[in-house]
Amino acid sequence: MAIALSVQNLTKRFGSFTAVKGVSFDVDEGRFFSILGPSGCGKTTLLRMIAGFYRPDGGTILFNGRDMADIPPNRRPVNLVFQNLALFPMMNVYENVAFGLRRRGEKGAALDRKVREMLARVGLPQSGDKRIDQLSGGQRQRIAIARCLVLEPTVLLLDEPLGALDAKLREHMKIELKTLQAAVGTTFVYITHDQSEALVMSDAVAVMKDGRFEQVGTPQELYHHPNSAFVAQFVGTSNRLPVTFCWDGSGRPRARWGDIDLVLPEGFAAEEGSPWDLFVRPEAMIIDPDEGTDNVLSVTVRALLFDGGNSRLLVTVRDRPEELTVALPQTGQYDHVRRGDRIRVGWASAASRAFPGGEDRG
Repeated sequence: MAIALSVQNLTKRFGSFTAVKGVSFDVDEGRFFSILGPSGCGKTTLLRMIAGFYRPDGGTILFNGRDMADIPPNRRPVNLVFQNLALFPMMNVYENVAFGLRRRGEKGAALDRKVREMLARVGLPQSGDKRIDQLSGGQRQRIAIARCLVLEPTVLLLDEPLGALDAKLREHMKIELKTLQAAVGTTFVYITHDQSEALVMSDAVAVMKDGRFEQVGTPQELYHHPNSAFVAQFVGTSNRLPVTFCWDGSGRPRARWGDIDLVLPEGFAAEEGSPWDLFVRPEAMIIDPDEGTDNVLSVTVRALLFDGGNSRLLVTVRDRPEELTVALPQTGQYDHVRRGDRIRVGWASAASRAFPGGEDRG
């Protein structure tokens, strides 16, 4: 598969502050690639360098193998969708989509065909005569993307385009964007701080922190096999337990959490007494576990957080200060559980992930 975008050792400084620190990645043609990270991590700076608005202090940007050094933004095979969409309110939908084509010198039947085909592709074939203020938030989003896609860019850059939408529309537009990208086949590079957006829509995700990529992989790889404490905590929800490594009397690896010994995955080894952070996903924690479950705790329910399919319990263990989150199965089996109840929870050792203690807590 051809590489649509290649970024090699890209760096950007603002005075003494380095916003992007030697970032490298490739995006295959026709893929949906997301850059996920907290505010201030450098992701928008990175996007603006790719678009040509910022000049890198080091590194290379290539589109289809062509070096973009000294190529201005208006001559790069890329378009950018902003959070505020920047549609022209004085123009109707048709003219908004046609704007870039007219600037490029296109006109007549060829322009009309391209605009109408693009409106059909984004699911708004009858909307050409409408004013922008007559469109819903989701429709405006699709028109902003259509205005870019009609120019046939090699890569479409999207800078948190769903950030201004309400929660319900944002959920709907995640599916719309994923479906649209698959239909048009254009390479998308998407910037977001919302892990759900990145996981739902992307073929691959880069998790960014302090100007660097912590990990790049499929959503499943990042979720199930994080390679740092930051990724484990930033992607999805995890319980985090400060533990020390030890060996039991049979020479098997254990994590000591206060006065509780927890079973670690087989093959795990570290220095005796070294600090680690143990991560366990809420959905990996089982209420009333079988006797063969590796790690079983007696806990007190501190709160029941009902949220439909995302309902969970907050529990504590004896005098430990940490609150643990336990996902509730949607069977109604535990509807009787109340605050103050004592229950048993457990998880398989293979569901644990451990990283050296003291890493950034995200």
